[in-house]
Amino acid sequence: MDFDIEDAIHGVDATSVLELLPERPRLLALGEPTHRQGTLLSLRNDLFRELVEQYGYRTIAIESDCMMGLVVDDYVTGAAGTLEEVMESGFSHEWGADQGNRDLVRWMRFHNEGRLAHEQVRFAGFDGPLEITGAASPRRALTALHGFLSTHVDSGLSPCTAHALDDLLGSDAQWTEPEAMMDPARSVGRSAEADRLRLIAHDLVALLAEHAPHLIARTSQEDMARARLYGRTATGLLRYHQCMADASPARMSRLLSVRDAMMADNLLALARRGPTLVHAHNSHLQRQQSSMSMWQGRVRWWSAGALVNAHLGEGYAFLHTALGTLPRQGVDTPPPHTIEGLLYELQGDHHLVDPRLLAQALEEAPLPPRESPWFGYAPLDPAHLARIDGLVFVKDVS
Repeated sequence: MDFDIEDAIHGVDATSVLELLPERPRLLALGEPTHRQGTLLSLRNDLFRELVEQYGYRTIAIESDCMMGLVVDDYVTGAAGTLEEVMESGFSHEWGADQGNRDLVRWMRFHNEGRLAHEQVRFAGFDGPLEITGAASPRRALTALHGFLSTHVDSGLSPCTAHALDDLLGSDAQWTEPEAMMDPARSVGRSAEADRLRLIAHDLVALLAEHAPHLIARTSQEDMARARLYGRTATGLLRYHQCMADASPARMSRLLSVRDAMMADNLLALARRGPTLVHAHNSHLQRQQSSMSMWQGRVRWWSAGALVNAHLGEGYAFLHTALGTLPRQGVDTPPPHTIEGLLYELQGDHHLVDPRLLAQALEEAPLPPRESPWFGYAPLDPAHLARIDGLVFVKDVS
């Protein structure tokens, strides 16, 4: 291979990242090949600080429950409470236990002290209230949206009363039934009550849009942004529950598609607010179609990144992160005939690689994808190089 790898290598810093891109993106997405690794979270935190201090980025969005994330956002912008309480109640997927996320929240709170509201950094979760094993009840999002509208819009315009809404929602336990993920018959997502709730949710979202001028004048743009988040979450959750009750072979593809569509809608809303760093698994941020092997075979869906890219074009940029070793999970030194193996020979702990130069160099002698011995780590597919804007390589993850 007639190619000097050093020509494609840069430091992992905000300036080097932005210089790789044709324009400064509204959404700069930093992917990770596995979750809950302190080295990767520290790298993310450093990059976010540089983007804030040098380039005016004001928001970070992570793969966590968008409703729970409001707790973190309130805290970092000055609300009362303790760091311990926020880490416990502000993150899904147990992310609150990770030191890297604790460090991020602590720094954001410190950074915002004494600053005007428009100068403060903001936090957002952009995932739905979803776990691998199921989905939350739509109660919180629906009642919050209904309450906001009931306070500021003539009650005669509402599709239902608060009491009727509560009756239709019933017990939260039926929505979070743990057996429903594997058994569609255990889901309430296609019950008569759920059908009625979907219509009500859409009517409430329409009412919010129709009265936007009045509502903004009576409240604020910030309050409206939260109300729209409630609406997106309520309609998305109800659709997710509907798909959980689907017994067809397309069920899992639909569930994965609904989840990433919810993510994409949240990210597009954040893009309208201002430049944002996004952090999530590579599979949620890549431009190409995502796929996964499951018990019924391989399922495919379009990721949040692919959906956002279709809307924003060059306003969206994706940095794919790959790693060399992850010793605790048996991911050892990568084979030399892989991209990870090629990059592992470089001096230094981490690098930013220009994927265009790397792809050009590999055109005549393509390298095979690395195989992972651990299901929780997804290696880089060399065929994807042309669809990423920057390749972040971390040599050893501790």
